[in-house]
Amino acid sequence: MGKLNGRFVVTWHESGHRRRFRLNAATAREAEAEARQIILDVAAPRETAKVSEIWEAYRADRQGRSIAESMLHTGKSVLPAFGHFRPEQITTQDCRDTIAAWRAGGKHDGTIWTRLNHLRIALNWAQKMRIIDRAPHIERPPQPAPKDRYLSRAELDRLVNAEAEPHVKLAIILMLTTAARITAALQLTWDRVDFARGQINLRTGEGHRKGRAVVPMNNTLRAALEDAQMGALTDYVIEWGGRPVKSIKRGFARAVENAGLSDVTPHVLRHTAAVRMAEDGTPMSEIAQYLGHTNTAITEKIYARYSPEHLRSAADSLEFSQLKIVR
Repeated sequence: MGKLNGRFVVTWHESGHRRRFRLNAATAREAEAEARQIILDVAAPRETAKVSEIWEAYRADRQGRSIAESMLHTGKSVLPAFGHFRPEQITTQDCRDTIAAWRAGGKHDGTIWTRLNHLRIALNWAQKMRIIDRAPHIERPPQPAPKDRYLSRAELDRLVNAEAEPHVKLAIILMLTTAARITAALQLTWDRVDFARGQINLRTGEGHRKGRAVVPMNNTLRAALEDAQMGALTDYVIEWGGRPVKSIKRGFARAVENAGLSDVTPHVLRHTAAVRMAEDGTPMSEIAQYLGHTNTAITEKIYARYSPEHLRSAADSLEFSQLKIVR
């Protein structure tokens, strides 16, 4: 906001062009309220907007976050099914028909739940932003229990020593030693690798990021990073051919196959790191910090059962001082 020829004006940039609108307000407070409404009217999808427009508006609002990147992929399935609707047109039966069609196409309930949950998130956001009056109910299948797959110590050794491209091997070591998600690992830049303090900053400074923390650098990771930095051609830790790497899906799958393993995804490495810490007796509060969990209760719910001390006090309370065994 500013003034032009004694009148309040609001100015913004849209598609590379500057737009300016003269306000009727007489005071700065009135001008702020009027300017906000103008921006909403011009920039935000209205009640008549299609789901596809709201979907993209939400992704733009969350630009730089993992949810925006994930919805780029889920949108390829969700938008053909719902994108042409206005939110108020979506019915429970539409959701059920789509669930049935996706199941018939071989998609698991976990994938379907994620797709429809992204739709639900975008529409609830539109309601909170007053883009729509009310978000419709989005029926989803029951959320499957999380997979409990993690690598044994022998499997871990096989994967780390399996034949793989250098950038894939570095990514594997990085994920195992920092418990980072694959997106955080691929987005890590050298300016956030602090050799002097022995720390890795998995955060990017672009707002809240799911499960990202500042973690210590152990000797295994330090050696791998020092070797990689000597040949670095970009600002990114994980690079190939002088360019940042956006995906290691194929290379990771080959490494898993070369290690003679199955049912191993990059997220299994994060789960494996947490299980290893729990098995070694690391306090849940420390594991939570390592994983970037804001609530220790989440960590305890998933990983407490792997701790050697889990329920130990409960078991001790059931001790008997004398027990006669009748034969």
